[in-house]
Amino acid sequence: MKIGSPDSQPGISQLVNDRKAAGTDKKSGSAAAEPVSAEVAISSTASELRNAPTDATFDTEKVQRMAQAIRDGKFEVNAGKIADKLISNAQELLGRQPS
Repeated sequence: MKIGSPDSQPGISQLVNDRKAAGTDKKSGSAAAEPVSAEVAISSTASELRNAPTDATFDTEKVQRMAQAIRDGKFEVNAGKIADKLISNAQELLGRQPS
């Protein structure tokens, strides 16, 4: 299937013409001198992580206990706790408070 040039396609040719008229034709390298701005909101969890101590320490003994429990087949996964945390994280990401 041959696609053809953008000028031969009705929807795309209008977009190309609009960009050329606005001075944003990528081929010519010219663009309108409009300032670009964006507002970024950081979640409470991200803020806590950013303000957390930077030392990368963890409880080595706990990791060893968990690894041993996995090797012994005694490690139990609490599916309810995992589901609750996933729902809580999803609500936070969506900007909603848990009910």
